[in-house]
Amino acid sequence: MFHFSNIVRTKGDPKIVAGGPSLKRTEDQLARALGWFSIGLGVVEFFAPRRVTETLGMEGHETLVRAFGVREILAGITTLSVEKNAGLWARVGGDGLDAAALLSGLTADNPKKGNIALALLMVGGIALLDYRAAQDTKPQRPPRDARRKLYPNRSGYPKGIESARTAAKQIASHATAGRT
Repeated sequence: MFHFSNIVRTKGDPKIVAGGPSLKRTEDQLARALGWFSIGLGVVEFFAPRRVTETLGMEGHETLVRAFGVREILAGITTLSVEKNAGLWARVGGDGLDAAALLSGLTADNPKKGNIALALLMVGGIALLDYRAAQDTKPQRPPRDARRKLYPNRSGYPKGIESARTAAKQIASHATAGRT
């Protein structure tokens, strides 16, 4: 079975074969939906920036819209990865950039300022969802008063340090015997 998350995993990371119960949690479903939304919006902004700027009455800002598209795609991919919380916070920051860019087009001489006002409302609503999802998926830390587990008696060798020393001596003696 194909999982999108396997694309963003680095070499050596285990591959996802099947989704577990964490994919069924509401906060994870919201994060996943926001990730796909981000990618979809980013594709539109990247491949059709003129259409976006004409709709908002902000012609001449196509390069900015295309850059915002790249940002959206990257945030979406990160949101769909194991680093979903970082992707969601990137989306929250991007919402602020989107709002600032839209506010710059809210001028008296823009005949499409109604579209900008509607876009601002949509960005505000999405920003609330992004913030909520980022809060709900932040990494859980143990309480301050939790006792840390210490393992002073463990060597890191499954059969103990003496067994590792014996194996190393045997390897060294075989290597030395082969040179004579």
